[in-house]
Amino acid sequence: MLRFAEAIERMNQIVANVIRWLALTMVLVQFCIVIGRYVFGFNSIAAQESVLYMHATLFMLGAGYTLLVDKHVRVDVFYAKVSEATRRRIDIFGHLFLLIPSMTALLYWSWPSVRNSWKILEGPISVGGIEAVFLLKSLIPAFCVLILLQSLALLVRLFHQKSAT
Repeated sequence: MLRFAEAIERMNQIVANVIRWLALTMVLVQFCIVIGRYVFGFNSIAAQESVLYMHATLFMLGAGYTLLVDKHVRVDVFYAKVSEATRRRIDIFGHLFLLIPSMTALLYWSWPSVRNSWKILEGPISVGGIEAVFLLKSLIPAFCVLILLQSLALLVRLFHQKSAT
């Protein structure tokens, strides 16, 4: 089971290493958009939408890695003050009863929209925009799958820690 967890963690690490370059690309494209608009009087809806696509990709595909490195949002009013064993129990409860069910529900309820979007190859958000909304919508199930897999990997590690102690 630990090999399973390691494989998922490697996959999320690889995804993060690839998409992290979107942050720099996004800044450069936005800089070019601003220069183009205010210096040269040129505007491109597709360029503006590309920033939206990169931003969405960065956050949706980077979420699994964020969970892996424990940098996700956590309300730790109590978490920081309890023992390691209690933290482990809180984490197990959170994964089993909050994270996994919510990601499964999101995956289930978003799938028809994504499927329909691919069926019609849904066009741009705005006139003159990127003709690939179906790709943007595909980030939702990808996000769910990456989070679900990382959650399972973390559960394997949490149960392994419990059995080791």
